[in-house]
Amino acid sequence: MAPYESDDAVGAARDDNPRSGRRKAARYGVPVAVVGVAAATIGLVPALADSGDPDLPRISAEQLIEKIAKSDVQQLSGTVKVSTDLGLPDLGGLEEGLLSGAGEDGSGDGSSADPQAKLTELVSGTHTLRVAADGPDRQKLSLLERGAEYSLIHDGKDVWGYDSKSNEVYHSTTAGSGKDHRAEPPATPKDFADEALKAVDDTTSVTVDGTAQVAGRDAYKLLIQPRQSGTTVGAISIAVDAKTGMPLKFTLTPKSGGAAVLDAGFTQVSFAKPAASTFDFTPPKGAKVTEEKDAAPRHTPKHGEDFAQGFEGKDGPKVLGEGWTSVATFDTGAEGGLPTGSQGGDLGGFLGSLGEQVDGKFGKGTVFSTRLVNALITDDGKVYAGAVTKEALVKAAEAGK
Repeated sequence: MAPYESDDAVGAARDDNPRSGRRKAARYGVPVAVVGVAAATIGLVPALADSGDPDLPRISAEQLIEKIAKSDVQQLSGTVKVSTDLGLPDLGGLEEGLLSGAGEDGSGDGSSADPQAKLTELVSGTHTLRVAADGPDRQKLSLLERGAEYSLIHDGKDVWGYDSKSNEVYHSTTAGSGKDHRAEPPATPKDFADEALKAVDDTTSVTVDGTAQVAGRDAYKLLIQPRQSGTTVGAISIAVDAKTGMPLKFTLTPKSGGAAVLDAGFTQVSFAKPAASTFDFTPPKGAKVTEEKDAAPRHTPKHGEDFAQGFEGKDGPKVLGEGWTSVATFDTGAEGGLPTGSQGGDLGGFLGSLGEQVDGKFGKGTVFSTRLVNALITDDGKVYAGAVTKEALVKAAEAGK
């Protein structure tokens, strides 16, 4: 079905948006959130193949954005399929140890049930999840694996992670009522769509791109496209449930074409109240239980510790440029370039071959690329990153210099 209208209809909404002052930072955050924070947000974000174009009443882009903003789905359950293709290189299993919180001696003192480690699996490949929510204090996400299952349950002040494969349990508590933002995915996919909608400004085209049917539900399709060149983002498509206003599909495609970087959505969904027992959890007999306060700290290879700590930045991150071509930059304080080879531990052996050496007015550095986010790390310890091309990074570094 053809688009209903041009993107001009969202102009008024842009001008009156009280969050306009946050757009510059939000523009950088949107693509990065889609990629780097996907593991924490994608659990309740939907997506499935369209199965028809329903005949729905006409709606403007502005009206559809307002419909999403007003959506207040508190109860749902369903099955979600998630596919992520960042074009990351195969590290031969090394990333599992680096992300699992293994101790310095490789003994793996971190819990395999720790959500921060487990949900990083969603950043690549295709996964099936079961999700359920009953208000802000009760959610459950289960990652289905071959012959095993990982579940993350939030029930009141308790957050439980359970890995059936290792029979390990990870337990933490929230500071009060509401979600544990450290360990738990958002309660609804509205959170993910909200991040994308922060990107809407004069550098963005927003249209209603017809209709679709997702997981048996009639939906409108909202299409978000950058107007600027130099960005790696091609388009963001959000299928919005016609009745509830809840996003039912989220697809991000790169400007380079090919498969979507992120395609996530419901294959089945119900808005009925889930059974209370859905959120009950008692550690199985014989399971190893790790309390958050007892968990081993994450470990970066010893020779890379100063470099990794510096990534927090001496002066905090800054944003160069505007719109979709904005670039975040910060100073790690780690001069001397990347800790490649033996000085970088296990990870260091991969860095030299994965990056591309570049130079300019800023000096020399290394660019690391994915299909969406690129990062330039200079030899004097500065980092430039964004959903922009390599050329845009070099220009940003030269301007920042």
